[in-house]
Amino acid sequence: MLSRFCRNCLIAVAIVLIGCAEKSEPVREAGGKGSDQTSAKKELLLFCGAGIRPPVAELAEKFEAEHGVRVVTDYAGGGMLIAKIKILQKGDLFMPGDIHYIEVLEDRVLSKKSVCFFVPVIFVQKGNPKNIHTLKDLLREDVKLGLGDAKACAIGEKSRKIFAKNGFEPDDVEKSLTFQSQTVNELGMHIQARSLDAVILWDSIAKYYSDYGDEIKIPVEQNIISTVAVGILKCTRNQSLAKKFVDFLVSDRGQEVFKKYDYRIEPPE
Repeated sequence: MLSRFCRNCLIAVAIVLIGCAEKSEPVREAGGKGSDQTSAKKELLLFCGAGIRPPVAELAEKFEAEHGVRVVTDYAGGGMLIAKIKILQKGDLFMPGDIHYIEVLEDRVLSKKSVCFFVPVIFVQKGNPKNIHTLKDLLREDVKLGLGDAKACAIGEKSRKIFAKNGFEPDDVEKSLTFQSQTVNELGMHIQARSLDAVILWDSIAKYYSDYGDEIKIPVEQNIISTVAVGILKCTRNQSLAKKFVDFLVSDRGQEVFKKYDYRIEPPE
């Protein structure tokens, strides 16, 4: 429901969208030849979770080349994307970092398919100088902890659910926070910048920052796995083309690209 997302967030998104609308460029085909009704029919607008950007960017480029279509991709946290979809009342595809966000928009989604899986992990400074090994360690007073904002991105909501599953009080978690991010990528960047001691992020994102931090697995019985799905929005003007893109993501070729970027195409055992 819309009430899950803060009013200030919606206002901020609206301001940004108004500005973007004033500066928007003409719709064009992948080949770049102007804007007419034909090119407009060959464009897809994909709202995509920031944490899925690397494989999706490559697959969108391949799809453009093979189908003569422009894939316009808006990357942000799931909560921000929901706000944009509600305000804009347009778009073809929605692919957030957790299927929960698609379920929030269930009445606006024609269909959905699972694409890959995220596993939350603890990510600490290289060499683990604070000797962090458990969820409980994250709440120590000497640990600078960063989590995603639960109202803005999937990793934020998932992190709170993991703490709740393991008996930690929400107030204790919030009091321990040094930083909250709008996207999962920001958490890795703060480890790289050495401004935080530990964060919880997706396993695939942790691999991008492996030169700067160490990954600590959360025991399976304590963890909550995230299913990443893509949904076709009811407001799409290109339903058949959107379906082709979804089929491409879940095809063997598409799944190989996700594997190449260390995204899980099967849930962990």
